[in-house]
Amino acid sequence: MDCLIGKAPHPANQARRFLCPPQSPAINFTRSILARFFFLGFWRPGLPQLILLDITGSPLVTAVMSVARVLVIAGSDSSGGAGLEADQRVLAAHSCYALTATTGLTAQNTLGVQDIFIVPAEFVKKQINAGLEDVGADVVKLGMLSSAETIDVIAEALTVHQVPAVVLDPVMVSTSGSRLLPEAAIKGLRTKLLPLTTVLTPNIPEAVLLLKDSGVDVPEPTDLPGLIQLAKQVCSLGSKGVLLKGGHLPLTNDNRTAQNHEDASKVIDVFYDGKDITLFETDYLISKNTHGTGCSLASAISANLAHGKDMRRAVQSAVRFVEAGIKTSIDLGKGSGPINHFHSFYCLPFSPGHFVEYALDRPDVQPAWKRFTEHEFVKRLGDGTLSEERFKSYLVQDYLYLVQFARSNALASYKAGDMESIAASAKIVLHIQRETALHLDYCASFGLSKEQMESTPETIACTAYGRYILDIGQSQDWLALQVALAPCLLGYGAIAQRLYSDKESVREGNRYWKWIENYVAEDYTEAVRLGSELLETHMRQVSPSRVEELIKIFIRATELEISFWDMGLGGKHL
Repeated sequence: MDCLIGKAPHPANQARRFLCPPQSPAINFTRSILARFFFLGFWRPGLPQLILLDITGSPLVTAVMSVARVLVIAGSDSSGGAGLEADQRVLAAHSCYALTATTGLTAQNTLGVQDIFIVPAEFVKKQINAGLEDVGADVVKLGMLSSAETIDVIAEALTVHQVPAVVLDPVMVSTSGSRLLPEAAIKGLRTKLLPLTTVLTPNIPEAVLLLKDSGVDVPEPTDLPGLIQLAKQVCSLGSKGVLLKGGHLPLTNDNRTAQNHEDASKVIDVFYDGKDITLFETDYLISKNTHGTGCSLASAISANLAHGKDMRRAVQSAVRFVEAGIKTSIDLGKGSGPINHFHSFYCLPFSPGHFVEYALDRPDVQPAWKRFTEHEFVKRLGDGTLSEERFKSYLVQDYLYLVQFARSNALASYKAGDMESIAASAKIVLHIQRETALHLDYCASFGLSKEQMESTPETIACTAYGRYILDIGQSQDWLALQVALAPCLLGYGAIAQRLYSDKESVREGNRYWKWIENYVAEDYTEAVRLGSELLETHMRQVSPSRVEELIKIFIRATELEISFWDMGLGGKHL
């Protein structure tokens, strides 16, 4: 399968030329089949459109990608646990692109806020407009807004730019108890921002304060029904939905108000969308590491909305995200430390697009790879001193291996999950059949007939290699099967390139030189490039533990390639 980017007509003839090359005599044999190393399924991250072609050049699927964008308008936390710093970690963990507009700079740590520098409202406005007029945003998340003037410019910008969704965390008091929004600014937040808000995320004191500012005096709730009623009342102030955080009202197992930490077993957050109530129950956690929980929760909701989730699902996923962040936090600082924003985030041991480089540079791969690509059999091909009888023995076993190679691709068809992929693998098997005929032509130049080769039993090395690949394909997934086949594709290309450029190699009079030229030819080098590129694409989707499993498969397949060379070097003569 070839991959071409863009909306313009595909250079299909070029694709077909690579996928179905002219039947040149003798040279395109055996391992050139590996030049048809097909990968199905994923597009390349970061590209707007990818069109996948099957081996006929026909489009299989067109995938259109977009990046979820969130503009965060909030204050900066010099300790890194809350504010813009926490927001950007959360958004990164949710695969979102974060834009920022800074409303204030704080001098703070886990013990409290020492000082706040309020960014002038006009400069905040410039930041917002700069981001929205260029990159744009699917969601705007509001945090610490610092002043009434800042609230005014934000309300104006949201109205002008018609942002699809707004998540407002009404930051008024920090976890450590510091006041972060002047009382004079609360009215502006309530009257100008709440009507533009998709999801409001107050805690109990903030909800009570917003209602009080509207002229409604309500006591803090003391039970679950009171918490539900408070959520409904706050939603009536103008937002589409409210997530009322219940952390200030820990409950017992039977939903009574806990009198102490020992009685508390759970916390219930109440989500109200203007019509239905949804309760999200989480474990009551005794942890000092809750710095930035409000910022993180609102950012997680924003990320989920940006990815297209509805309000309820966006909130539910965010609640679970923060709960896990508290559970997996580590102690930082002397006071209220941050949550763990990357509990569900892992890093691959290689940079995207560099799996092959990483694999071949690993200490556990290098010894086998060196023995494979610098084998004595290979050296004798390069200097022309390999016995012709041994090369013929190798050719026979290589021909027999083709049968197992075809079976492996037939198995890949079975492993595929859609009709297009099944059909593509079936076409590869038919292509192997055609390539086998070319291999027979090459073998005939050494006096080997089809009948003679088919009557020769497989060596143990050939059987072990072919059945290992089939076993991987049978017991594991499609990608594992491709990794088992990868040493052959990559190795033959590396071997040929080294021999071709080696001054010690013999060109004149070396009857194996054509074999070497086959694997430095344009069609094969292009196949290695394409096969490597698509392997890189698939490897981005796996976990670090799966990488280790696949590396073991790669090493074992490489060792079996070595055995194939050993067989050729010491195999019986015909």
